[in-house]
Amino acid sequence: MSPPLALALVFLLPALEASVFVGFIFPGETVVILGGVLAFEHKLPLWLVMVSASSGAIIGDSVGYFVGVKFGHRILEKASGRLIKPKRVHQVTEFIAKRGAIGVVIGRFTTVLRVLVPGVAGMSDMPYVKFLISNVIGGVGWAVLYSYLGYSAGTSFAAVERTAGTTGVIVFAAVVAVVGVYFLFRYVREFAKEK
Repeated sequence: MSPPLALALVFLLPALEASVFVGFIFPGETVVILGGVLAFEHKLPLWLVMVSASSGAIIGDSVGYFVGVKFGHRILEKASGRLIKPKRVHQVTEFIAKRGAIGVVIGRFTTVLRVLVPGVAGMSDMPYVKFLISNVIGGVGWAVLYSYLGYSAGTSFAAVERTAGTTGVIVFAAVVAVVGVYFLFRYVREFAKEK
């Protein structure tokens, strides 16, 4: 993947997560981690990955908030049963009612909450300034964390490569792949149970 395309995706996917519910299909942190790896490889500056991811997260969640204000109930009624279970929407609504602005910050770090919280916050008449402050804190913290995780993953991979050589890297990659498939299988199984 070319660095300019990666940087565009680092901005776009977090922006689209809550504004058009893309986060249910492709969580934004995946591409932010990739941006961090590219930063480690000196293909992108790490600060630019962090700024792009933060901007995308903040702008996308703000759009999600205003979509919630205008069309929230109608969209959630149509999405219920297809993308999300009504029970899940009820849980997120209760979560925002109890936690308020802190819930917006916490929600940024959980996939389902990240997708639904901005719209639910808009539907619940949370003042936009209050939402925006929480959105900025959560968005910047999330972007910095996942960018740095990608950067650290690149560092770890390079250390493994130097120490273990090619055979070690292949074994390491195989172990990572098996663990990844295991967690993906668990996620799909739990998602299927909920349906």
